[in-house]
Amino acid sequence: MSNRLNTSPNDLRAFWMPFTANRQFKQDPRMLVAAKDMHFTTSDGRQILDGTAGLWCVNAGHCRPKITEAIAQQAGELDYAPAFQMGHPKAFELANRLVDIAPDGMNHVLFTNSGSESVETALKVALAYQRVKGNGSRTRLIGRERGYHGVNFGGISVGGIVSNRKMFGTLLTGVDHMPHTHLPAQNAFTRGQPEHGGDLASELERIVTLHDASTIAAVIVEPVAGSTGVLIPPKGYLKKLREICTKHGILLIFDEVITGFGRLGSPFAAQHYDVMPDMITSAKGLTNGVIPMGAVFVTSEIHDAFMQGPEHMIEFFHGYTYSGNPIASAAALATLDTYKEEGLLTRAAEIAPYWEEQLHALKDCPHVIDIRNTGLIGAIELDPIAGEPTKRAFSAFLKAYDDGLLIRTTGDIIALSPPLIISRDQIDELFEKLRKVLEGVA
Repeated sequence: MSNRLNTSPNDLRAFWMPFTANRQFKQDPRMLVAAKDMHFTTSDGRQILDGTAGLWCVNAGHCRPKITEAIAQQAGELDYAPAFQMGHPKAFELANRLVDIAPDGMNHVLFTNSGSESVETALKVALAYQRVKGNGSRTRLIGRERGYHGVNFGGISVGGIVSNRKMFGTLLTGVDHMPHTHLPAQNAFTRGQPEHGGDLASELERIVTLHDASTIAAVIVEPVAGSTGVLIPPKGYLKKLREICTKHGILLIFDEVITGFGRLGSPFAAQHYDVMPDMITSAKGLTNGVIPMGAVFVTSEIHDAFMQGPEHMIEFFHGYTYSGNPIASAAALATLDTYKEEGLLTRAAEIAPYWEEQLHALKDCPHVIDIRNTGLIGAIELDPIAGEPTKRAFSAFLKAYDDGLLIRTTGDIIALSPPLIISRDQIDELFEKLRKVLEGVA
């Protein structure tokens, strides 16, 4: 390792780190200085097996040559171009490429810079669509308990994770929430979709009755709820939501920031579960995590509703300085090339059975009270320490890092989502390391 990579900053005070126990981290920093394929390299020269695809985003593995080269070439050719009343070819090429792999009917794309921005965009599209259709009374947005939809005000309003909401006031008005689908008493240690809980979709009918359909613009759900600890949709649940939304003229938004781009074995969860929403939000895997970028897919019906009036007028007053940024577009195109060449958008379907067997073999480990999985996603729920919630899982996270494995924890749940390139041998290594971690955690 070069001295350059081995250099650690000597002052950590200025950076207020996101979603981090800052004081704990700065007492004992965990510095990543390089990465390649399935591994990070730490500042002290150790190899860390990436069990989380960075943060659900490095689906093709780290530092893939085609993506790296595309970024370098684009930076030297066209570094930035405005997207307001101007364009550049790669943004249009990317939109077409994305539509090609999206569910049928998702024919238009708005570009953003993150999952949070994708959610905000989709919510604004929903409200504006209802207005241009003459349904201006439809202003309510419906989310779900334990949902995570980013950190902007719209996202935390429809989201349902308490810690992300409680400090920030009254948030958006006119928001309601469906119950979550986590039923450990009936569904513990389920492989794939749980048998119980599909009827909870009917709670949306209750909410519609309470508020009246004429006031509701859209419903947003994660097909698989990730940040809350990997909650798999019960059988029939998503189809029932689709039926209710269609019945009442409500738009259905799938937040696929974590499930998009092959995580379940199909390009998108909508295809995996055979349920067609009206919009899909995405980010993370779009550029393999290399450069911030998100995309919102909408149907032609939604897009065309805005294409009215004088042609010189702006149809939708929304967007970002970096929407369709040239370098991000180049990175995304190279990412899609890599996915296609290596069959990564469907690889999870091939390796998921082996992943499932190795994951559920941890059932006998201490403190394990539930294991759940779908595609290349897994969750291990631990019995919390009395009076000290989250501590047991966080201890597992620290021990895993020391043992050369990166996992993610949320509450007392260990979430796993490795790069889609993971081999069977690496799956074995991951779970062997994790077993030792779990056996050593008090």
